[in-house]
Amino acid sequence: MPSRYLSFRCSVPWLILLLQALLLIGFFFCFPDADDHDAVVSVEEVRLPIARSVAEFQEFQDVSHMVIFGFGFFLVVLRRYGFSSTGFNFLLMVLGVQCSVLVECLFVFLRVQHSEGLMESLAKAVVSVTAVAISTGAVLGKANPVQLIVMSLVETIIFCVSRCINRTFLKVPDEHTLRHVHLFGAYFGLAVTFCFPEPPPGLDKNRSTPKSDLFSMLGTVFVWVFWPSFNSILVYLGNQTAVLNTYFALAVSAVAAFMLSALTSKDGKFRMTHIHSAVLAGGVTVSYTADINQHPWIAMILGLLGSVIAILGSHCLQRCFNPAFKLQDTSGVHFTFGLPAVLGAVATVVIRVVELGINTRWNDLSRLGYLIFDEAGAFCQTISTALITGLITGLILNTKLLKTVHVSKYFDDQFYWEFPHLSVGF
Repeated sequence: MPSRYLSFRCSVPWLILLLQALLLIGFFFCFPDADDHDAVVSVEEVRLPIARSVAEFQEFQDVSHMVIFGFGFFLVVLRRYGFSSTGFNFLLMVLGVQCSVLVECLFVFLRVQHSEGLMESLAKAVVSVTAVAISTGAVLGKANPVQLIVMSLVETIIFCVSRCINRTFLKVPDEHTLRHVHLFGAYFGLAVTFCFPEPPPGLDKNRSTPKSDLFSMLGTVFVWVFWPSFNSILVYLGNQTAVLNTYFALAVSAVAAFMLSALTSKDGKFRMTHIHSAVLAGGVTVSYTADINQHPWIAMILGLLGSVIAILGSHCLQRCFNPAFKLQDTSGVHFTFGLPAVLGAVATVVIRVVELGINTRWNDLSRLGYLIFDEAGAFCQTISTALITGLITGLILNTKLLKTVHVSKYFDDQFYWEFPHLSVGF
């Protein structure tokens, strides 16, 4: 058994134990009296209609299923990395949710944001860790468990700080700050993967098989089904306009994905990689305007454009952009989440400016300028923070302290998981 394997066995369990102990201590000080907290929650629940409470819980469950099950199987794109894709995703999500809740509690203590119910804070935490799942797709197969845990905790904290900056200095509403979760996750992951060594040209483990594509498509379908609930939480729990616009955008992006896949392939057949990425692009694009757009046809156009960007981006980026910048985007998060999020942010500015201009008859130019500065500033701050902190995190992850895996061990489950049916292991 190699010494590197033994070092992982000695470091990973103790690191997880240490982090969980710190999280338990944090929860002890943040929520010291469970009885009083339960009493407060019960009073609030009495004031809310029963149907409203049930709807909130159902949407939370939908998003939880989407993040754990959907993204877990969505990342199963490599033929020898299925155990790690699903298993590590589950571990990162449960650690990230606890960390996000504690960071939000710290912001309340520092009085940089208002206190809210624990259920609402938990729902926002589950949405926030979606950024970690997206970033994991960029470094999939190259980062070891220690590096992934460190990356997830750092990213969770930085994303909460980025939201706080948008909320405090740019006066972005709290629920609107969550909309940048796809943008932040994609470009943070791309910046991190830039720091990892490139795999050798002859390594054939970084490819998919029909079985891995099938599992990945299963996760895609799960994410697709629950995406309306996800966008509803991004803006406001139970927002029917957001649900309808998201579904129409997803439907059009799915139809466009099949059409464009057949048109762009040499033999006119559908490609699973195209369907896997493009059917979700519409949900990402419309997430910025799901609640402010009152015309379903606009959401459908955004879904179409998102699908076009995803499929055309997969051709251009993988052949030109990624090799030039030495980016190893394993699961294609750039054209699945990053570029559609940029399109959605631009669409938000256009729709808000047009709506405000029509209402004011284009007379209130100062308000229009402030609106553009508000939206554009939040976008630039988010993507800049993601790139800078992602690059710093990537440099830290590749230090000897965090036991970087040799490139020959990339994209392989056997380095981390037990396979009883194999007679010879690592």
